Order: sequence, then C-alpha cells, then structure tokens
Amino acid sequence: MSRERSIRGKVALAGVGESAYYKRGGAPDAEFKLGLQAILAACDDAGIDPREIDGFASYSNDSNDPARFAAALGLPELRFANMVWGGGGGGGSGAIGNAAAAIAAGYADCVVVYRALAQGQNYRFGQGNFPSKVAGESAHWVPYGIMSPAQMFAMRTTRLMHEHGIDRSTLRAVSMASYHHAQNNPRAVMHGRPLDAASYDESRWIVEPFRLFDCCLENDGAAAVVLVPAERAHDLQQKPVYLLGTTQGSEYRAGAGVHNNPDYATSSFKTLAPRLYAMAGVQPSDVDVVQSYENFTGGVVMSLIEHGFCSYESANEALAFENLIAPDGGLPINTSGGNLAECYMHGLELIVEAVRQVRGSSPNPVTDAEVSLVSSGPMVSNATNLIVGAESTL
Repeated sequence: MSRERSIRGKVALAGVGESAYYKRGGAPDAEFKLGLQAILAACDDAGIDPREIDGFASYSNDSNDPARFAAALGLPELRFANMVWGGGGGGGSGAIGNAAAAIAAGYADCVVVYRALAQGQNYRFGQGNFPSKVAGESAHWVPYGIMSPAQMFAMRTTRLMHEHGIDRSTLRAVSMASYHHAQNNPRAVMHGRPLDAASYDESRWIVEPFRLFDCCLENDGAAAVVLVPAERAHDLQQKPVYLLGTTQGSEYRAGAGVHNNPDYATSSFKTLAPRLYAMAGVQPSDVDVVQSYENFTGGVVMSLIEHGFCSYESANEALAFENLIAPDGGLPINTSGGNLAECYMHGLELIVEAVRQVRGSSPNPVTDAEVSLVSSGPMVSNATNLIVGAESTL
C-alpha cells in the first residue's frame, strides 16, 4: 500500500461523547434524543460548534436518519451521509474509516460517527426470533433451535476450544477483566457490581460454552465521535488523536450461508489484521492497549489471536486475568468495561475509550499509551478494525 493512498495521519478524532447509559428499557428519552445528546457532547468535547458538522456515518442499520439529525442541529448543509453494511457491531471501526475517507477526499470537513440504540423501544438484539414460518437461510437454523446470536456464536467458540485447546478459564479471564475495569468507571452500567471467579463459574448457562457473564449487556444509549482534518486538530481543545489505519472486510467465503464458511472458528480478522498493521505502520508489539468487541468472550479470544497478540498455543497463558488489566498487565483490554460491563453501545463506546486512552483520560489509564487498537464485531462479516495514535506516532 502506497503512503499516498493511505489514510494514515490525515484525520483526527477530535471529540467523543455519550449519552447516559441505561439498562435495556431504562432510557427516559427517545432513541433519537439520545443520539442528539451524544453528538452534542462530542462537539462540546472537541470545542466545536455543532453547526460545523457537515457529514454523518453509522453502521448496523442505525434507525436515526442523518437528515433528521441535520435538521435538529440546524446544520447549514449536509454534504455526506454513509452507512456500513453488515450486521451487529462489526461496522463500528468501518464507520470511522468511511468518515475519515470522506474528509480526506474533500467530501466533508467535519463528520460525526454515531450509534444510537434503545433496545427497550425497538428491536432487542439478544432475543431469539420466533417466527410463525421460516424460509431461506433461517430454515436451516430454526428447526434445530438456533434462534439467537448466543446460539450461533456458541458453535464457533466450541470449534475454537475443540481445535485449539482454549480453556474455559481463558473466557473467564476476558470477562473478569472487563468487570474489573468497570469498577473504576462511574459511567459503566456494572459499576459497583464486581465479578469474581466463583460468581462467574456459578452463573447460569446461556448456551454452552457461554455462561451469563460471557455475554454482552443489552442497553439503551448513544455514543458519537467527531472527525476533522488532521491539520485542524491543534486548533481544538483536546490532545490530538490521529487515525493511523482502518480496514474492513472478511476472509474467503466468510459470508457463505448456513454456517458453511470453510474457516469456521475465526473472528474474521485473519486477512484484515495484516492490512491494518501495514497501513498504520506498527506491529502488535507497538500496541499499548486493545479495545476488543465482546459480543461473547470467545470472539475476543479469536480476535486477540488473529491480531497477533498471542498464538493459539500460548493463548491460555497469555490471556490470563492479570495480563489483561490496566495499568500493569502486558495486554490491557476493554479498559472502560466494554460491551460486557460498561455498556453495549454496539461497540462505539470502545472507540470512545480508545481515544481516551491516547489522551490519558481513561478511567483505567495505561501509562504513556500512544497506540490503541479497536477490533469491531468478531465472527461477523464484514468485520472492521482501526488503530489510533498520539502525535508522536506520526
């Protein structure tokens, strides 16, 4: 990849914002209003007038129309609106990449990536689907009882554990690290609700190999990130954080129907990770902190392996609890609590935390963090990822 065609260092993540986070069904405001709250908070964080926004990007079929946001915010002009294809939270980093591409190409000057989600008001992602009749691809699943994301992804994780000897204690370590970090984050839904090994082991089965604490939360809320051209970053009020690289896609036949993709126990990052590192100009050893999307803990393990932070053979040792926590672990992950313990905002809160780590404003700061990696939506197609860095990395 030529440096001239790379997005590296050309765009800054200038502001991050969130609404309050609520348990599913707990939001007092409409989903659209939550989105506005997050966008206004991100603009305030960046120190820009919301009327400077001229573009929006989102993912996972967010139901909040950019044109409606533009009207509500009083924007003089809407120049860019974009949505990443694909299900679940896989598009979070991709939406950042699309927004950055629009800025680098001159389509827009100030783009907001947003995700608003009120599962108490709209569709509940974690619930099984019980249709009166089935057709197409679901006809191969539903008669056998596969109706929820947990059931679908449990099979992939079971294959991972069987083929590579991944232990249940490794899944537990991932969960406990998220809950550990949430205890220092007052915004986290699970703040004040610590998790120990005994409580994890005694929690109810959802679907083997997932117990309750292997599964993400279901929440109402919104998050937003403001992107601007890199040359403008120093004029704003926060420490500049730059996009070093981002990729999206999937491996050969990842989207084959009825679970027929030939590489089954994968988070879909095997082809993306090398491209990401090449674009960003870093190696796994240069990454200071990781925000790894946890729909389920098994996907985190796959993602960390496929991004080169450990091997299949070393995973049980490398992904021990003590190694996954800030500030002293060698591979701190999900330092705000992540989807498991902060909030399930479809993974956009992970990007917010990646920015805060580089700024030094995380609730669980990693000392002198300069490079932060985000992997979005493991085990889906398309998957996406990104790396952000401090000015010293340019």
